Amino acid sequence: MRLSRSRRERARRARQIALDGRVELWPQTGMTQHLVRRRSLVLFPIAAAAAACAPREAAQGDGPGFAVDVVAGGLNYPWSLAFLPNGDALITEKMGGIRLLRADGTLAPEPVAGGPQNVFQEGQSGLHEVTVDPQFAENGFVYVSFLEGDTTANRIALYKARFDGSALVDGQVIFRATPDKSDMGHPSARILFLPDETLLLAVGDGYDFKEQAQNLRSHLGKILRLTREGAAAADNPFVGRDDALPEIYSYGHRNTLGLALDARDGAIWQHENGPRGGDELNLLKPGANYGWPLASYGIDYDGTIITPNNQIPDAENAVAIFSPSIAPSGMVLYLGDAFPEWQGDFLIGALTGAHLRRVRVRDNIAVLEEVLLHDRLARIRDVRVGPQGHVYLLTDSDAGEVLRVRPA
Repeated sequence: MRLSRSRRERARRARQIALDGRVELWPQTGMTQHLVRRRSLVLFPIAAAAAACAPREAAQGDGPGFAVDVVAGGLNYPWSLAFLPNGDALITEKMGGIRLLRADGTLAPEPVAGGPQNVFQEGQSGLHEVTVDPQFAENGFVYVSFLEGDTTANRIALYKARFDGSALVDGQVIFRATPDKSDMGHPSARILFLPDETLLLAVGDGYDFKEQAQNLRSHLGKILRLTREGAAAADNPFVGRDDALPEIYSYGHRNTLGLALDARDGAIWQHENGPRGGDELNLLKPGANYGWPLASYGIDYDGTIITPNNQIPDAENAVAIFSPSIAPSGMVLYLGDAFPEWQGDFLIGALTGAHLRRVRVRDNIAVLEEVLLHDRLARIRDVRVGPQGHVYLLTDSDAGEVLRVRPA
């Protein structure tokens, strides 16, 4: 099966996608309101409809407590960074390259050979997440998500290969999402390994096909849980049901661009881009519905109402929302030693507004927001914790950089 739209509709959607995450957008009257300037954010009192899930405090935090170094530059829309045990890192570029960053900060001049083939590079789509196997020291495996196909038929695919120190070898696609679609928007494509060594793979709603997020016979708009071989995990919540795909872990998602594991209690956290307003931070639960597109705090880009519902029965509510959209991308739950004051807080990249957002959650309630690096005017695509507990960021640009945040 392939989902498609008319050429005219695809052109209209492409123009809207070009705006997604690139402009500052205001929400409906009566929703959470923040005053957003290019270099600052002020939190105003919130409306009752959003009070349960909007952070209660916000501040700008760029002070003398940390310094920012440019580790490497010259990257073509870098999307994901994964550290190797020896301190090297692999970096994906959306336009199809995988780069090797040495532990000494030098970037290998040529892309890593042996990456995925048939990568669909258009709009938001291309080469996406790179993740290292928990047993990499023994098996050398890495996993790469990408959009495979072309404008008429494409899908999220998961590629597995062995990294020998300079190239990817013995690579193969181990999973392909279904159905095919004809839109390049909302690939999602984040990967997260869990303690049982299964992995989560985020699949977006395809932008034009948001209704698929509620269809359990489709992978679109879902978080999937797979084995290292690309099969459905045996204890997934929908295994054995004729009306659902066995790979599904949770559903009702729009465009997941951040996944994080709390190593202290095993909790799985996710954030997703809303439409015009309504970005969400969610606590994931197996089998749960997160509402999209039946519930949202955002509206469509042309101002029309997608749904009158902020919340619906039998669906999980967001722990926090961001309106106007910050277009979150990349996320870690910080448990390093370099910044004790950030212990247990989320660090989230922001494409819109170009900053790093710190969010503190206590008892599943967001109690603090802090805007960091707002003076750099850099769209943050990925966030990682590296050696010595320093925070590494990828900037979303055709002259993208690797930034390191360290104590001053």
